[in-house]
Amino acid sequence: MKEYRVLIDCRDEKGLVYKVSSIFFKYDLNILSNSEFVDSETNLFFMRSVVSGFIDGNDLEKELRAVLPEKANLRIVSPEKKNIVLMVTKESHALGDLLIRYEAGELDANILGVVSNYDLLEPLIEKFGIPFYTVSHEGLSRDDHEQKVLECLAAFGEIDYIVLAKYMRILTPNFVEVYANKILNIHHSFLPAFIGANPYKQAYERGVKIIGATAHFVNNDLDEGPIISQDVKHVDHAHNWQEMQRLGRDIEKIVLSRAVRLALEDRIFVYGNRTVIF
Repeated sequence: MKEYRVLIDCRDEKGLVYKVSSIFFKYDLNILSNSEFVDSETNLFFMRSVVSGFIDGNDLEKELRAVLPEKANLRIVSPEKKNIVLMVTKESHALGDLLIRYEAGELDANILGVVSNYDLLEPLIEKFGIPFYTVSHEGLSRDDHEQKVLECLAAFGEIDYIVLAKYMRILTPNFVEVYANKILNIHHSFLPAFIGANPYKQAYERGVKIIGATAHFVNNDLDEGPIISQDVKHVDHAHNWQEMQRLGRDIEKIVLSRAVRLALEDRIFVYGNRTVIF
């Protein structure tokens, strides 16, 4: 018996859930879970079904395409571990959280390696037996450094997702194009306010009452890609900026881990600059 994740997005029309479910019934497939959503403003339909049974994935795709609208996006995915690469700079909190979850078997993924523009975190990575690669940016232009990073990534072969676990380098459109909708990033939710060095100190001096984090896909607009996950925590006058920074880092690692899990489980649909999350 095989299990499949059936992912559909298309223009909405009457009877789509019935048509898809009828195919499942026709081939005696058991529906393990099902979620659907219609964006009434764009007239777009989204559906994620997990089914099991005895049918070849290619045959199931052929049957479904016959009943779906023209130009429907359809993916049939077998629940297998995805290949991911982590990219970091100097901060360890988001990286460390992912590594611990990976070691505990909580991430349904193969971490192929960790790439950094510094070697500071190599001792941490070595404890988990994961390959570490330093691609220094010193003495190189942004384009030259990025080309070396792309060459390093290409050596891994097929990569499903690149996770920027506090990778503090701006990626160019060329890099983003190579891995479109495959790059996940985490940042504090003060953006676009408090940009630059020590945003938590800036936020403290401004007297903010909430802090948070946002995980998103990377596109060509800096820190404005489709949002995957967010969270916040209330603070007050009793918190100094160091406490706010600690709380913010806790939120960052939790939000990033959540976003990575959603991606690994094929729960994210990207359309325009938005996401549907099942």
